[in-house]
Amino acid sequence: MTSKLISMSVTETLAGLKNKDFSATELIKDHIAQMESCRNLNAMITELPEQALAQAAESDARIAKGEMLPLEAIPMAMKDLFCTKDIRTTAGSHILENFIPPYESTVSQKLKDAGTISIGKANLDEFAMGGSNTTSYFGPVENPWKSTTHPDKKLVPGGSSGGSAAAVSSGMTMLATGTDTGGSTRQPASFCGIVGVKPTYGRCSRWGIIAFASSLDQAGAFARSVEDSALMLGTMAGHDAKDSTSANKEVPDFAALMKQDIKGLRIGIPKEYRVDGMPQDIIDIWEKGAAMLKDAGAEIVDISLPHTKYAVPTYYIVAPAEASSNLARYDGVRYGLRVEGKDLQDMYESTRAEGFGAEVKRRIMIGTYCLSAGYYDAYYTKAQKIRRLISNDFAAAFEKCDAILTPTAPSSAFAIGENADDPIKMYLGDVFTIPASLAGLPGISVPAGLDDQGLPLGLQIIGRAWDEVTMFRTAFALEQAAAFSAQPQLIKSVA
Repeated sequence: MTSKLISMSVTETLAGLKNKDFSATELIKDHIAQMESCRNLNAMITELPEQALAQAAESDARIAKGEMLPLEAIPMAMKDLFCTKDIRTTAGSHILENFIPPYESTVSQKLKDAGTISIGKANLDEFAMGGSNTTSYFGPVENPWKSTTHPDKKLVPGGSSGGSAAAVSSGMTMLATGTDTGGSTRQPASFCGIVGVKPTYGRCSRWGIIAFASSLDQAGAFARSVEDSALMLGTMAGHDAKDSTSANKEVPDFAALMKQDIKGLRIGIPKEYRVDGMPQDIIDIWEKGAAMLKDAGAEIVDISLPHTKYAVPTYYIVAPAEASSNLARYDGVRYGLRVEGKDLQDMYESTRAEGFGAEVKRRIMIGTYCLSAGYYDAYYTKAQKIRRLISNDFAAAFEKCDAILTPTAPSSAFAIGENADDPIKMYLGDVFTIPASLAGLPGISVPAGLDDQGLPLGLQIIGRAWDEVTMFRTAFALEQAAAFSAQPQLIKSVA
């Protein structure tokens, strides 16, 4: 029997620790036990039980002295894209399989300073490139949820932050970091029935996060409730002089402000997000979400985001172009894998050929092609112009509304390997999350119901830049109304 400690909220856990209902060591031991019992999900690349228990002892000492930190002893998983000092950081790639950073990322340091305890480094699509967590060198991650119609099928958790989402969904951890470049926090949250947040670009430092596409990457937060995600983002956010894209803006108390009612808020419904072939379940949950927000006092308004149809092709020019530049540093010379060759050129080619997986190579080649002399203006420059038009669409829409409600993904979780031979179909899985990423806007996915296979479906709230407070307020109202309480079978069977 697994303890109830794995299904508590962060606020309940902090209260329990303060009241001495249980110790930090007991809390961490239960989560380590759950991690060990869920190894079949392959959610962790590196487990950290000894370090976690040592930190739990330090937490117990602070609690005894009445010196509790804001997130004291809260168990979490760190996506293995965040550099962690003296702990292996792989980016899910063979080329960094044995890389041990001598420094700590800003976000992971902030969470550590707040008292959280990382019990492991979470699996991910290689270099965060993928929407299914099947491109990792360390193998695919399995979603803890099962289809009621095909219970034998192993489902993807979404990507690229699939290990983080699976860890939170299965009760291994209460929180987990993700990164979101085109939807890599929000889409896995939808597939795994949890909350996933992407803040405004610049809200969190990117320092120490292994880069994919620098103008898009943002640290993200996974939790089982909107309140827990608000607490986590408040800890992660803030200006960092080491990151030139980090904004020097005050961080509001998201968790304290999110419980204001939403009476009078205008919620936009974009007509362009009704895509061909979208399952009826998703249309129904979207309409139900709008009705719930209306019942909570919001006004539902129709809006238009006319350049939405260009978002996916724009993203798959901009992101691979930046990736081809960022990944040029992995050459076998300074760190990571080295495959010897007959000369320097041969060593470069052999190292990169062996070190990178197929999806990473595909994106490097697309990006290099788009940046080449004959095609730079035809592809990259044009994509940047369309990105501006997409951003302008949102600016115009936010003159009519305060937040936008959309589905998070065009489907529920699919079977591992199902779309593996069709990269275009895989890329279209981010059709609802990419536009906000291109515009640098905050977005959150909230679990809102189950489809006809008993799999979770998320709804996305997109906010104005720097207005995470309104986004969280709307998300909290939606969460309260949806009252989503379903859990994966493996939690129900052990709790």
